Amino acid sequence: MNTKAQPKGIALLRRCLDAIYLSSGFVAAFFLILILLLIVLQMVARWVGMIVPGATEYAGYCMAAASFFAFAYALNNGSHIRVNLLLGIMGRYRRLGEIWCFAIAAALAIYWARYAIKTVLWSRILNDVSQGQDATPLWIPQMSMAIGSVIFAVALVDNLVSVVFAGTHSAHAEEVEDRSE
Repeated sequence: MNTKAQPKGIALLRRCLDAIYLSSGFVAAFFLILILLLIVLQMVARWVGMIVPGATEYAGYCMAAASFFAFAYALNNGSHIRVNLLLGIMGRYRRLGEIWCFAIAAALAIYWARYAIKTVLWSRILNDVSQGQDATPLWIPQMSMAIGSVIFAVALVDNLVSVVFAGTHSAHAEEVEDRSE
């Protein structure tokens, strides 16, 4: 979005939100690198006849963290599956379709984030640990799900507000080519 035409407060908020989404993408990339390192560590350990207890569980935790932290970044970079075909044929009602889509998605994301946070709190209260050899307190890996869900919900609400008030949003995907010629 063009921040030059916006008041200073809104431009600052826009830069902060974009920085949060970008940071979330970097965190997701970090967890993907951790998955690679854990897999390589397991391979090397097997070659030398050792076992790395809990490495498989930690790779799973990193996969979940990478997924949830990537949601907001992917949304604003057009990487989520969208209903562009349907929105494209809506013509002058496209904006209403986008508002409807973002409203439904934001409501579902807020609902999900609320329960992700409750899951972390209950796991902490109950001292729930993983079933694997690592016996990791589950609230620790669940934090990535809760934080990523909150950031994704914020991104969807941000896009909804942008579509309602500015008529545009940050979730731009590549346009579908018309091959009917």
